[in-house]
Amino acid sequence: MSSNTDAIRKTARLDAPLARVWDAVSDSRQFGAWFGAEFDGPFTPGTTLTARIRPTTVDPEVARLQEPHAGHAFEVVVTAVEPPHRLAFRWHPHGTGGPDHAGDPMTLVEFLLEADGDATRITITESGFDRIARERRAQAFDANDGGWTHQLRLVDLYVTGAR
Repeated sequence: MSSNTDAIRKTARLDAPLARVWDAVSDSRQFGAWFGAEFDGPFTPGTTLTARIRPTTVDPEVARLQEPHAGHAFEVVVTAVEPPHRLAFRWHPHGTGGPDHAGDPMTLVEFLLEADGDATRITITESGFDRIARERRAQAFDANDGGWTHQLRLVDLYVTGAR
C-alpha cells in the first residue's frame, strides 16, 4: 500500500497533438532540450544512460537556474518505451544516489500520454520515495515535486513553441 509521500503525480493538457508530445518525451535529444540535460544515447528499454545537466533551451529563467549545475552527471535506467503512450525510467531523485548513496533505491518516473481531441493529456508520475532512507526522503520528494511542476511547463513550452 502506498502513502501520499510515496508518489508525485502531475497532469496537464498540452495544446499539441499526441505525436508531437510523444516525440518530445521519447526522443532523448528532444527530451534533453526541454528538460535541461544531454543524454549519451537514445531511450531504449533496458539501457542505462548517463546524462549531464545542460540548461534548457525553452526558458531563459530556468536555464539560469540550471547553469550552476551544468555538467553534473546522473544516470537513468530506461524501463519502458511504449509508443505513443508511455515512457518510463528509474533514477536517483534529488539528493540521493551519487558516490555517497549509490546503493539507494531508485524511483520510477513514468510519462503517460493520451490524446484529448487535438491536444494531449500528459501525466508524469514519480514513485518509490517511501523506499528512500528517511533522512533524504523528504528533501528528495519536495525538490522533485517542485521540479516536475517546472518540467510540465517546460515541455508545454517546447511542444507549443510558446517562448
